[in-house]
Amino acid sequence: MPALDPCSELELDHQLCFALYSTSLMMTKVYKPLLKELGLTYPQYLAMLVLWQEDGLTVGALSKRLLTDPGSLTPLLKRLESDQLLIRQRSLQDERVVELFLTDKGRSLREQARHIPGCVVNASKTSVEALNQLKEDLVQLRENLLKVK
Repeated sequence: MPALDPCSELELDHQLCFALYSTSLMMTKVYKPLLKELGLTYPQYLAMLVLWQEDGLTVGALSKRLLTDPGSLTPLLKRLESDQLLIRQRSLQDERVVELFLTDKGRSLREQARHIPGCVVNASKTSVEALNQLKEDLVQLRENLLKVK
């Protein structure tokens, strides 16, 4: 990144954080109508992506995977349970631990969601290769930021 004029270093358009934030908002906007067809919000979709990959996770493991607080997942998981997409169940080994299991309806929703990544790629008007590189760069940035105390 080139050196910035000291008077312009705090301009909004020079901020990486704003580029990331505003792009995230636009990405969520692209997902919204696609997920509406499935009856999911974007955060619910992220949780379902994890559970489609590994059913039977604990709330803590899901929270860790999504980089979020376990308490913030509770309302989201209750809604997915009321929509009959998953079952929350206390662990037999430790009743403080809640395990998450997809229902048949939750598993079948995966097939209905298969078209979503392609729709997002098309909306981006960017090559799959460029998007994969961007994702790798963002993951590396996230890993670097996770190390900051």
